[in-house]
Amino acid sequence: MRKETRMINELISKIKKTGAPIVVGLDPMLKYIPEHLQKKAFEQYGENLKGAAEAVWLFNKEIIDNIYDLIPAVKPQIAMYEQFGIEGLAVFQRTVSYCKEKGLIVIGDVKRGDIGSTSEAYAIGHLGKVQIGSQSFRGFEEDFVTVNPYLGSDGVNPFIKVCKEEHKGIFVLVKTSNPSSGEFQDRMLQMEDGSSRPLYEIVGEHVAKWGEECMGDSYSNVGAVVGATYPEQGKILRRIMPKAFILVPGYGAQGGKGADLVHFFNADGLGAIVNSSRGIIAAYQQKEYAEYGAERFAEASRAAVLAMKEDIAGALGSR
Repeated sequence: MRKETRMINELISKIKKTGAPIVVGLDPMLKYIPEHLQKKAFEQYGENLKGAAEAVWLFNKEIIDNIYDLIPAVKPQIAMYEQFGIEGLAVFQRTVSYCKEKGLIVIGDVKRGDIGSTSEAYAIGHLGKVQIGSQSFRGFEEDFVTVNPYLGSDGVNPFIKVCKEEHKGIFVLVKTSNPSSGEFQDRMLQMEDGSSRPLYEIVGEHVAKWGEECMGDSYSNVGAVVGATYPEQGKILRRIMPKAFILVPGYGAQGGKGADLVHFFNADGLGAIVNSSRGIIAAYQQKEYAEYGAERFAEASRAAVLAMKEDIAGALGSR
């Protein structure tokens, strides 16, 4: 394996090994964390930011310990940690490091998008190294991050530069899973030939072009985010971005299911990785996993991963 193509190749290798094109979103909120974990954390640190952050860590660790052997990757959403301030960010970093110790690919869901030196600083902080005097240091050290492209190439190019230097990757927001995404992403644009096309298609074409600069063996280190809630758009974007890996949010809690995902994958069975967040980490709160109870919440998460794996495999096998 060539070093310069390491990260996308490593992700594909882990997907093949686990047979699970699945990424678990580590998006903890206090309402998801069982009472016994909150009590333990608050007894140690108090009902404050430190105590809340500790509860998040205890919750994350137990889930990771129960699912790391089933999946290739996790996707911590940084906002869920930032709400607890510096203490939360420390747990974000602790979670990233622990997941990497367990052999997991880490996709930092940071949705950064700015221009110039600001975008470069985001890229360095999450994917690269910052120079301090004669030494360099890594900040959060994820393997991939999500990037908002709606400021144009000025906002994306600094990430691509760092990806080339560090052999890491990005997932660019193209067609997001939320209901109001169409307010902007579906806007029809007049083309030079007189035809009209939606904005998300134009963004998808840019992703394909950016990806040509960062190719792995079969796929690019520049991927795309396309929601499971929009399967028809996913079918179109798969054709537009044949070499881009697609990160697919919206499975489970947002309504997406295995049958919606078929067209996100290429004929080789690769090309997409499907995210589920609260459908996995808060599985014990769902009716079908209620038998596990709060004390065995992480076992419920494992069962939910196995069910998701079966659902996706069944859908892909039937196409």
